[in-house]
Amino acid sequence: MEPKSDREWDLTIGPDTVRLFIEKAKAISAAVNDDYFDGGEHEVEIDGEAHESHAHDGLAEEEAENLTEEELCELIDDLNVDEAAELVALVWVGRGDYDASEWQEAVTEARQRGNKRTAKYLLGMPMLGDWLEEGLEAIGA
Repeated sequence: MEPKSDREWDLTIGPDTVRLFIEKAKAISAAVNDDYFDGGEHEVEIDGEAHESHAHDGLAEEEAENLTEEELCELIDDLNVDEAAELVALVWVGRGDYDASEWQEAVTEARQRGNKRTAKYLLGMPMLGDWLEEGLEAIGA
């Protein structure tokens, strides 16, 4: 990662707004259990028959996770064109596609690619929160 830039950045999207997105994106990522593969790891075998030992609220549990994702999706959809482009550019800088010194190029590229599917594009990134965080750090915001 490049060292922090001394340049002051004029962001259309507020850094606090991006930090809220980071928090929500990390909550979504944390909702996926690392030990979940095929569902069999929470079963125990008694007398040759498998019995589920993991109790959960089923749909209620899943709906809570989806609400966070849905909420983040709505927040991203509510951004104006400039804010959405900067959010995408922050991700690109955070994951190393662009250097902080190439900020304007990243924003221009994101604006040109911008469309109505920005939220879907961003939410498809499993490390969205980390990349946003690293992007903010890289540009010194």
